[in-house]
Amino acid sequence: MEKEILLDSIITAKEALKNAPKLEGITTGIEGLDELFFIAEIKDNKPVKKPLGGIPKYSVCNLTGVNDTGKSLMAEQFAVHRSSKNEKVCFITTETPANFVVASLKERAAAMGIDENVIDENIIFIDATAHYKLRDDVYSFLDTLAYAIKEYKIQNVVIDSITGFFENKEMMARSIVRMIYNFLKKWYQTSILVSQKRSGHELLSSEAAGGYAVGHIVDGTIVLSKEIIDSSYKAKMYKKPLGEIVRLFRIDGCRMAGHDTKVRFLEITETGIVKILNPIGGEK
Repeated sequence: MEKEILLDSIITAKEALKNAPKLEGITTGIEGLDELFFIAEIKDNKPVKKPLGGIPKYSVCNLTGVNDTGKSLMAEQFAVHRSSKNEKVCFITTETPANFVVASLKERAAAMGIDENVIDENIIFIDATAHYKLRDDVYSFLDTLAYAIKEYKIQNVVIDSITGFFENKEMMARSIVRMIYNFLKKWYQTSILVSQKRSGHELLSSEAAGGYAVGHIVDGTIVLSKEIIDSSYKAKMYKKPLGEIVRLFRIDGCRMAGHDTKVRFLEITETGIVKILNPIGGEK
């Protein structure tokens, strides 16, 4: 390859600062989550935590876990909640056709006490289940998403799941995720990427299908897991009866803001609403 000096890649800090966004949080509609992000300010030579009030705006957040842990429900809650704020949300589905996802979003809105009409007005789908080229050709996908962002003035993106873009070519996972991440940052999109864990992965690690590709590239990772209470040891640790299933939540990292690091219980209500609860060991 011929060597070339790319002058456009060289930029002073002062020039970069002109386009640097203010660090602020945006609410997610997920009870118990928004309080877990903060910034630290120095007062009297001591760091003082200041709540961010949500996930960092313009962040790209990876939501990973095995099946039936609440990933898609959380992504849907985020989409419905932001649409209720009169913001445009692009919902990219790679697994479930859009006509089924919209029905689920309507259920989520009803359970959240939100007028379902906001979904009709503010959520735009890109259905990659019906258009295989979008999953197989990342350039076509990004061009399609760029068109949607410009046409509908989209501010938030949900991809359920990012795994769908490399499920039969995991060797390429890192480069595909990198391209999608850079695109979302370029367009200042606050984004939730759902990724799947393999059953052999450690439950509360950020490793997902494609290895650590997603977690290493994105701004932050939230890990969900579940355990069956099948021993007296677990029953004592989780304070739950034998035979019950407990769901767990952990923020694995967030490079844009401080965050709570405790492993917490996660609840899925009968109406399919996800809530983040107290830490396993209690609040200290």
